[in-house]
Amino acid sequence: MSEAELENWVTMKEAQAHLGVRRETITKWIVTHNLPAYKVGRVWKFKLSEIDEWVRTGQAAEEPHPNNPHEPKEER
Repeated sequence: MSEAELENWVTMKEAQAHLGVRRETITKWIVTHNLPAYKVGRVWKFKLSEIDEWVRTGQAAEEPHPNNPHEPKEER
């Protein structure tokens, strides 16, 4: 078996800690940004290696909110 096949599944709470975000954010990312997640009954399960790859490939990037004061302003 490969290392990926032996990797343990993690819970929503562990995924939250790994990404440093709230449950609502992860749920939104599953729907809107294709965060790799698997629903087993009523419980979401994740593989951290898949989450890390999702982040690394830029799939986690969101469009900045137009009223976000922390976004750099365009130069004129």
